[in-house]
Amino acid sequence: MKRKYNLHLMVPLAFFLMAADQLTKWMIVKTMNVGDSVSVIGDILEITSHRNHGAAWGMLQNQMTFFYIITLIVLVAIIYFYRSEAPFKPVMQLGLTLIFAGAVGNFIDRLFRGNVVDFIDTKIINYDFPIFNVADACLTMGVIVLIYEILVNESKEKKNANI
Repeated sequence: MKRKYNLHLMVPLAFFLMAADQLTKWMIVKTMNVGDSVSVIGDILEITSHRNHGAAWGMLQNQMTFFYIITLIVLVAIIYFYRSEAPFKPVMQLGLTLIFAGAVGNFIDRLFRGNVVDFIDTKIINYDFPIFNVADACLTMGVIVLIYEILVNESKEKKNANI
């Protein structure tokens, strides 16, 4: 029988990702001062201790109440979509799980630290990408997975339904 939800996989995955996010941030806070940087792969990848008081790329600085409200709305929406749109769609479930884990990871930072700890510093083809963290990576990958699900898998489903 086909499983409606993959909770036996998605819940542990979400907890693992949230724990990895918080552990890596804790390590940065405990071992580095803000602004300290350690090269991992030349100029391509560095660990740089940074604090973000806003959203992605530093937008909406110091708007914590706004972020609390938006995050709670997003988390409720993710749970709703998980239950209403994702049954029998493991790719969509994965995307929503990644977004959930990322949102919770950064929410924990905002709630307990008043900012988000960022530390993954990359330069790709001379572009200095904004410093990010594990939660940000989860959010980005989750959005990519959902776009794939919507553009590829749902198009296939509609095409198969019309045959």
